[in-house]
Amino acid sequence: MTPRGPRAAALAAGLLPWLGLGACSLAPRYSAPASAPAAAAYQEMGDWVQARPLDAEPRGAWWTVFGDPRLDALENQAGPANQDLKAAFARLEQARAATRIARADYLPTLSAAASATRNRASTSFPTFPKGVNPVYNDFSLTGDLSYEIDLFGRVRNAVASARAEQQASAADLAALELAVRAELATDHYALRAADAQQALLDRTVEEYRLALMLTENLYKGGGAALADVEQARAQLETARTLAADVRLQRAQTEHAIAVLVGANPTGFHLDPDPLPLAVSAPVVDPGLPSTLLERRPDVAAAERRVASANAQIGIARAAYFPSFSLSAATGFQSTQAATWLSAPSRLWSVGPAGVLTVFDAGRHRAQNALARAAYEEQVANYRATVLTAYQEVEDALAAIRQLRQESLSEAAAVTATGKALEQSRYRYKAGLVTYLEVAVNENNALQAQLASLGIQLRLIDASVRLVKALGGGWQGPEPGTTAAR
Repeated sequence: MTPRGPRAAALAAGLLPWLGLGACSLAPRYSAPASAPAAAAYQEMGDWVQARPLDAEPRGAWWTVFGDPRLDALENQAGPANQDLKAAFARLEQARAATRIARADYLPTLSAAASATRNRASTSFPTFPKGVNPVYNDFSLTGDLSYEIDLFGRVRNAVASARAEQQASAADLAALELAVRAELATDHYALRAADAQQALLDRTVEEYRLALMLTENLYKGGGAALADVEQARAQLETARTLAADVRLQRAQTEHAIAVLVGANPTGFHLDPDPLPLAVSAPVVDPGLPSTLLERRPDVAAAERRVASANAQIGIARAAYFPSFSLSAATGFQSTQAATWLSAPSRLWSVGPAGVLTVFDAGRHRAQNALARAAYEEQVANYRATVLTAYQEVEDALAAIRQLRQESLSEAAAVTATGKALEQSRYRYKAGLVTYLEVAVNENNALQAQLASLGIQLRLIDASVRLVKALGGGWQGPEPGTTAAR
């Protein structure tokens, strides 16, 4: 071994203690930011029974709690075909790749280079030797190794930040999937409600048409006034207008479902499947408020972005301190191809290097302030997400509680208006009242039935929103309850 060999080995040995100091990190010790304190129970719980925590259990196909086979088929189709979910998955893959890129700095970078050039030096240069041929060859084959000694945790914090962003992207994907599937369930039941409204209005139009014929016959026989005929005609045309508007709403809802399941709306069609008037929404147990933060993927995503911003503070702090690197090179260089790979053409170098910024006009201070402000922004976003989560659960619970009461009172209204209509028709046929009384009762009966359908749809929609607000977790319908079939 040449004398340079022992010196190089001693130099490398002297660097080992510095490599061991790489465990240092300048990022603040991270802990999840405090959110709004969780209450013992939801304010709108009413008669609900508190559930055991479900955050550790798989949520799976939560929509099956509604017991609707057509909804199950649409949800199964939406998963692999929805373009928004595909885009979110691609973003997750980008975040995974970014994490691998950051982790690559844990290991040295090794590169190899080879070149063969013919050169001519300037003979006018002051240091050019006289009598030397200025034209020469340069054959080079080298290998270079470089490694940043992570003394102050810059690389470690970069990896931690990238990993937290990857986890946030995964939570974003879960949140988007939950939102897409909830929107699909909402649109599905809106379509079924439109089918029920269409069936009701079609029957009403036919009844009004027959009523108009009856009134016209009575008018021709002198048993009714012309005003009765025009009243019956106006009522018929109004019902036809409502029916046409429902058909428009159904078409637009069907197109929205097509986009959610990744189908072309032009060739997409779903057969009518009217929602029964007496349908009841499934019972979804909201559980304890304290478990909400563990269920919702958007809350998880917000918390992970706080962790990423915290690691960015460590990166900004590390810029105040010198950066150390270790580099080494070896290879062969010669002016002749015959001696290119021979021992005399061998070259090598090894040694550490350190760089410290002495003056940067406040750049590092501004970068540190930027990182801290970004951290405070993410903390505020996290707390806002938590508050919104509680609001959405409370809103859904309040809607379910109130709509159940409205459903009962509206059902009584449907029964009462139906009996009133029946009596007014008898009275009109007996000549005791004008057609105006029949028309008023017919309108009241129609509006009561439409309102009842609307309440049932809003109740199912509130149940879907509750499942979404809870992050997709539920305990299932209580014994004896009927799902939306």
